[in-house]
Amino acid sequence: MKEMKYERIDFAEAKKKLEELTNHLKNASDADEAFAIHQKYYQLSDHIQTMAALAMFRHSINTADPYYDRENAYYDKELPAFTNADILYQTTLYESAFRKKLEERIGKVAFKNIELQRKSNDPKIVSLQQEENTLVTEYEKLLSSAVFDWEGQNISMSEMGKYQTSPDRNVRKKAWDMVGAFMQEHSEEWDSLYDKLVHNRDRQAKKLGYQDYRTLGYYRMQRNCYGMEEVEVFRDQVKKYLVPFVCRLQEKRAKRLFVDTLKIYDNGVYFANGNPVPQGSPEEILQAGLSMYRELSEETADFMEKMMEGDMFDVLGRKNKRQGGYMELLAEPRMPLIFANFNGTSGDVDVITHECGHAFQFYLAAQDDIREHWDITMETAETHSMSMEFFTNPWMEKFFDERAQDFRDMQLEDAICFIPYGCMVDEFQHIIFENPDMTPKERHQVWLSLEKQYRPYLCLEDVAFFAKGAWWQKQHHIYSMPFYYIDYCIAQVCALQYKIWMQKDYKEAWQSYLKLCKLSAGDFFVAMIRQVGLKNPFEDGFMKDLVEKLEKICFNKKEEQ
Repeated sequence: MKEMKYERIDFAEAKKKLEELTNHLKNASDADEAFAIHQKYYQLSDHIQTMAALAMFRHSINTADPYYDRENAYYDKELPAFTNADILYQTTLYESAFRKKLEERIGKVAFKNIELQRKSNDPKIVSLQQEENTLVTEYEKLLSSAVFDWEGQNISMSEMGKYQTSPDRNVRKKAWDMVGAFMQEHSEEWDSLYDKLVHNRDRQAKKLGYQDYRTLGYYRMQRNCYGMEEVEVFRDQVKKYLVPFVCRLQEKRAKRLFVDTLKIYDNGVYFANGNPVPQGSPEEILQAGLSMYRELSEETADFMEKMMEGDMFDVLGRKNKRQGGYMELLAEPRMPLIFANFNGTSGDVDVITHECGHAFQFYLAAQDDIREHWDITMETAETHSMSMEFFTNPWMEKFFDERAQDFRDMQLEDAICFIPYGCMVDEFQHIIFENPDMTPKERHQVWLSLEKQYRPYLCLEDVAFFAKGAWWQKQHHIYSMPFYYIDYCIAQVCALQYKIWMQKDYKEAWQSYLKLCKLSAGDFFVAMIRQVGLKNPFEDGFMKDLVEKLEKICFNKKEEQ
C-alpha cells in the first residue's frame, strides 16, 4: 500500500469521460451493449474511488501532512460536484429501455439504491455538501489534535484509552479528567461546528423538498428495506427488554469492581485487576492474528496472507493520526485497507477481529465482477464485522493467554451493553434533526434525558464536561456520518444470534456466515438474514426472545449461583 502510486483525479477530464459513457448508454442498441458500456463505467469509477480512498487514508495516518491535507480538501470539494454527474449516468441506467435485462445481471438492489441516490443528491445542494465536508474535516482535525502530557510523555486521545481503563481507579479518574478538560477547552468549537452542520444538513433537506434531514439522512444511508417506523420499534424493544437486562449486567460488573456506584471513569472497566490486555507488541499481535486466520478456515487464511503481503495495515497509534478505526476498500487492486490506533488495550484485538471482519467480507465480495454487489448497506457491513469478533473467540488464548476467558466474558457483556448506547445516539439524532433550531444547551439536555432512559446505571457527575450532557461530542459519527449508528445495534443483535448459534454448532454457524458474506449486496438485508437462518430484528417479540437466550449465557456462571 505504501508503494502504491497516487495521482490526483482530474475531475474535469473524468466528468467528460462520464458524459461520453452516459451518451453511449442512452444510445445502446441492446442489453449486451448497455452492459458493455457499464463495464467501462466500472473502470472509470474504480480509478476515482481508489485514488480518493488512498488520499483519504494517507491524510488519516497523518492529518498534519500538508500534501495529503490539500488532497483531502480537494476531494471534499470536488467529489460532491462529480457525484451529480455520476447520478446522471445512474439515472440513464435506471431509465434504460433494457432495465429488465440489466436487473437480471446487476440485481434489483442496485436499482433501488440508484433510486435512493437520486432522492438524496441534486446540483442545487453541491455547495452545501462541500461546506458539510469542510466542517466534518475541521471536527476530525480538532479531535485528532488532542495531545496529553501524561507524566512527561505526550500521548494522543487513543493512547489515553489504556489509562481510562486502568485497574487503578485514581488513574482512571485522572485520565477521564484530562480528556474532559480537553473537550471542555474546545466546548464552544464543538457546539459551533455541530450547530453549523445541523443547519447545513437541514438546508440540504429543505432544498430537496423534505420536511427535515431525517428523510434525507435515511436515503443517504441507503435504508432500502426499512425506515424510521421499524427503527423506532427496535429502539422501543431495547428500552423495554434489553435495558433492564443490561442494568443487571452492570450490577454484576459493579460487584466485580467492588464499587457501589458506577462512575463515568468506571465505564469500560470489567475486572478489578484490570481488563485483559493483549500480550506482545503490535507486530506480535498482527502475527497472532495471521496465525489465527490460518487456522480458522481456508478462506480466512488466504485473505490474511494477501493482506500481510500487500502491507494493507496501518494500526499503530501516534500523534496527528485521525482517531478511530475503519476498513476502506481499494477498488482497482480489489483489496481492503485497515486503519486503526493500537493503544495496548483489548481494543487492539478488536481491530484484528472487527475491522478484519469488514475486510474479509470485501475480499470475498471483490471476486464478484458486478460492482453493485460490493455496495453493501451499513447494517449488513457491521453484521460481518461484529460476527467475526465472536467467530474468533476460540483463538483468544493466542492474544490473552490465561485471561482469554475473561476477554470472552468482557467482549460479550460489552457487545450487549453497547446496544442501548447505540440506540441513544440514534434517538438523539432523530430529535436534533426534527428540531434543528435547538440551542447547544438544549441539545445537551436532550442527551442527559436519554442517558436516564438508556444508561440509568451510569453516574456522569464527576467530570464536568460529560455531566452537562456533552458526551456525544466525542462520538465522531454524530458529526461526520449522521444516522450511521443504529446500524451497529441492528448488526450487534445479528452477531449475538451467531454467538448463540455457534455455541450449539460452530461449523453450521460459520457456513451461514460465509453465505452471508458472499451474498454481499445481492439482496436486501432483511431478505438475506432470513436466507442464512437469522431472525429479523424489527419483528415484535424479537428482543424478548434474544434477551431470554442471553440470560442463560450470562447468568449461569458460578458467581451468580
